[in-house]
Parts: sequence; C-alpha cells; structure tokens
Amino acid sequence: MADYSFTTIWRLDAPLPAIWTAITEVERWPQWWRGVEAVDLLQAGDSRGIGARHRYTWKSKLPYRLRFDMETTHIDPYRRLEGRAEGELAGSGCWTVGESGGLCTVRYDWAVQTTRLWMNLLAPLARPVFAWNHDVVMAWGGEGLASLLSAHLLPETA
Repeated sequence: MADYSFTTIWRLDAPLPAIWTAITEVERWPQWWRGVEAVDLLQAGDSRGIGARHRYTWKSKLPYRLRFDMETTHIDPYRRLEGRAEGELAGSGCWTVGESGGLCTVRYDWAVQTTRLWMNLLAPLARPVFAWNHDVVMAWGGEGLASLLSAHLLPETA
C-alpha cells in the first residue's frame, strides 16, 4: 500500500458554530462540497456521535471514484473531530477548528494508505498527481464551505 499524509488549512471569516455544524453534518456535504457524490449513514453512533459510520463516495478531477467508510472515533465539540477510514482508503482523519481575531481556522489532517491495486502500482510515478488531485478536492471543499456560509475563504498566510 502507498502511504499519504496531507494537511489542509482553510481560513474563513465565519462563526465557528456554523463551521462546526457544516463539518459535522457529513450527510449534507454533497450539497456544498463539489466532488462529494454521496455520504450514506451506515451506523448511528452513541448520543455524542462516537462510533457513527458513514460511506463516502468521492469524484475528483481525475477519472476515478473513491469509496471508503469512516468511523467517528473522537469528538471534542467545536474543537476536534477524528475518524478512522477503511475501504479504498485506509487510515485516519482529523478536523481541528479554532477561532482567533474574528477568523476561524479549519485544519484537516489526513494520513491514509491506498488499497486499490492500480493506485499502489502507479504510486511511484503518480504520487504527485494523486497529491495534486487531493489538493483540488480540498480546495473545492473550502470554496463550498465559504459559499455555504456566505463567508470569504482567506489565504492560509493572510
């Protein structure tokens, strides 16, 4: 399997509660996040959402789809959301949100392995293309979130 580690940061002039709601209501992502074709609930979690399992179907710039299941493993409301992925991608993801000076920072750390044979065979040559593709999909997410919240997506260094 090929290992990948990505960090995405979005900075928005939107209220943290609205951002948290948009990120945690994953079944609504297809409404605002280009590239997310479907998010289906497989299993409800406990009263806090721990143990919830969703199946994600993603379509990117490249001509393939990825499907994987994500189980929520940790929730610290309005701060941190963690999950474990299995399927065509396997690994972990962590959303961290914070607010400072009227701006919110949303960070997503994604450490995964590809499990599809063709992706693993191509990884030595295609790794930069797969990384670019990930960045495109995450940029769509930042743009979609900003649009959903009538906010501005600011450069990471601003």
